Amino acid sequence: MVTLNKIYTRTGDAGQTRLASGAPVSKTDLRVEAYGTVDELNAVIGVARLNSGQNDRIDAMLGRIQNELFDLGADLATPLEPAPKWEALRIIASQVERLESEIDWMNGCLKPLDSFILSGGSPLSAHLHLARTVCRRAERDGVRLVESGETVNPEAVRYLNRLSDHLFVAARRANANGAGDVLWRPGATR
Repeated sequence: MVTLNKIYTRTGDAGQTRLASGAPVSKTDLRVEAYGTVDELNAVIGVARLNSGQNDRIDAMLGRIQNELFDLGADLATPLEPAPKWEALRIIASQVERLESEIDWMNGCLKPLDSFILSGGSPLSAHLHLARTVCRRAERDGVRLVESGETVNPEAVRYLNRLSDHLFVAARRANANGAGDVLWRPGATR
């Protein structure tokens, strides 16, 4: 599917790149921003996985999500219109539903929150909170792309919305099922 035998091409030296369709765009194009943030999110999840330790099920989910984020990047790099001449890789509803199912499983043993949570606790939890914030930015980039009039697979934006929730709940699971959560104490330092 992909062959990378030469890493530098010099085509970006003037600030341009190409979408999956081959169409040239600026490296600051909203579509490039959106899939670039998804790429950043993937890297942050990779760092989080370095701390997954005994959390085999969370690590397995994160590994699958990293692969899906490459699918998502391909989806965002391929406008819906004009329709590509090939079968474009698209995020599908069942991928969003799987995230929801995993959220329900992870959330099943957590106490309901009575405060907001600060990033911290375990290293895995802190990195998952960082991933969650990058995911929210990727979601905003996707929404901005839609609002600009670009054609975007709606499942791609839904996936990012659900993934940020997934990362939040996974961060709580990584904090000894919420026992190690660092809670916000409003006005505590006044």
